[in-house]
Amino acid sequence: MNVIRLSYPVQTLDNRPLLPAGAVLSTETLKELIFSNKARSFQAYPLLEYSEVKHDLLHLISKPPYDIIFSGRDKIAEVMSMLGKVHLVSPILQFLDYFKRSDYHTYCHVLMVFALSALINRDLLVDYREWLTAASIGPTHDIGKTCIPLHILKKDTPLTRAERSIIDHHAAAGYVLLSYFQKDPKDLSAIVARDHHERKDGSGMPRCIKLTDRMVEIIVVCDVYDALISPRPYRAAPYDNRVAIEEITKMAEMNKIGWEVVRSLVAHNRKAKPKPSEVKISGEKRGIAPSLNCHGVVEETDSDS
Repeated sequence: MNVIRLSYPVQTLDNRPLLPAGAVLSTETLKELIFSNKARSFQAYPLLEYSEVKHDLLHLISKPPYDIIFSGRDKIAEVMSMLGKVHLVSPILQFLDYFKRSDYHTYCHVLMVFALSALINRDLLVDYREWLTAASIGPTHDIGKTCIPLHILKKDTPLTRAERSIIDHHAAAGYVLLSYFQKDPKDLSAIVARDHHERKDGSGMPRCIKLTDRMVEIIVVCDVYDALISPRPYRAAPYDNRVAIEEITKMAEMNKIGWEVVRSLVAHNRKAKPKPSEVKISGEKRGIAPSLNCHGVVEETDSDS
């Protein structure tokens, strides 16, 4: 296993320091961190009953293209019933408050990854308990972004190399935070937070491993898809839905993600609602990405040279 060395410190929302920059996320380090939290207990609450989460989620589902993806009352009722069984401990719920107040794009993003991943999990996971476990990981995958300064997270011009490095820190930070709050570094939500930017061909980060876990891969696809079709400060407009799906298809063609998850996403985007196994995906690319897009653009500074 490729061990992660933290480039930046990790702290909780109330500024409780957990690990310093330079710490190696070894089994022993995480055991010691969790032991320091052993005496603390956290109350768990139903996510959909927390604050305005259910209201906000239903509002987001009603907007294109999610209105097509979640079309049909039975589908919404089934998914909401499953999501209603998800409980999260209070410190994790508080990060939703933080993002709703400070970075609404991230707040909406984690809710939609939560809902969309539950829908795709229903297609690909046959065991009910496995589906319920998988449903609980969507809203926590980006919790590490609480460790990123807001002026960097919301920047609308190209990032410097240093700022890009700080953004990338959120995967490792999320792993530390969720290992700490869940008191288990093998908890699925912690693993997803750590690995949701890994890719099947080993080109991702932070460990550059070949992604093999299907539950993580479902989050990867939902994470990329929602980021493309939603407003972001670093580009003038969201991707058109067709272009977003073409971008997801390109990732599958490059072996960064698997076709099974892509077919499920495409199936839910079609009004006829075919079975994922029956979906045929065209290799033709006709879309045009939005202009004035700073994503992935790194600004050279004197300190970088």
